[in-house]
Amino acid sequence: MTADYPRVAPAQLRVLAADDEPPALDELAFLLRADPRVAKVSTAGDATEALRVLRDTDVDVVFLDIRMPGLDGMELARVLGRFAKPPAVVFVTAYDDRAAEAFDLGVTDYVRKPVQADRIAESLRRVLAGRLVAAHPAVAGQRERADDPTIPVELAGTTRMLPRSAVCWVEAQGDYARLHTADGSHLVRVPLATLAERWADAGFVRVHRSYLVQLKLITELRLTGGGYVVVVSGRELPVSRRHTRELKDRLVRAAKHNWGG
Repeated sequence: MTADYPRVAPAQLRVLAADDEPPALDELAFLLRADPRVAKVSTAGDATEALRVLRDTDVDVVFLDIRMPGLDGMELARVLGRFAKPPAVVFVTAYDDRAAEAFDLGVTDYVRKPVQADRIAESLRRVLAGRLVAAHPAVAGQRERADDPTIPVELAGTTRMLPRSAVCWVEAQGDYARLHTADGSHLVRVPLATLAERWADAGFVRVHRSYLVQLKLITELRLTGGGYVVVVSGRELPVSRRHTRELKDRLVRAAKHNWGG
């Protein structure tokens, strides 16, 4: 499959591809070299070799497999995040079970194997967009806020990057969670308890063992014959007895804050 590359400036990205499987690494490197925005592609068969390359070579973005022997891709990404000038990170993996953890690290993209040319082209576009915003942070509408990470979700065979701020409420479905937005819902392989812990500082509050909601979107809390419910984006969601007191307290504090009290 070939990609329709946009008209771009001369090749400028220095890329490192790291994967412990030689065929996968060769395919990834081939697709990267075929993109006119890429000036140089280095390769590494594991995280240790990748660090050696990074020590000796200037790299703008690392395309990184997650499951590798020794230091895995997730651990390497954490190491890269401590660099004085960290490269962008794009995970390329056959698995989606660590997607939420990956985006907590602030990675640029999360690509599922088998890789396709158009998907790699989209990742490179995002890398370049991030570099533009870093160089010109006042560019309207382009800045990705560090406090609003994106979550990779599957939609008709395509991985879409969903901003956390677009999530209105979350519903538990076994070991999965369904993210409800204004225009639909998306199932992700992350337990609700994990999201409740990670998103607490972003204003999400647990109202029930099966529901997590964005506090600022609650328009009503009322008592019904079956107990309390909250209204979020026009939908009634149950509030369990154990969460009622904390929810009321948080709503009162939020109201006082908004009033300047």
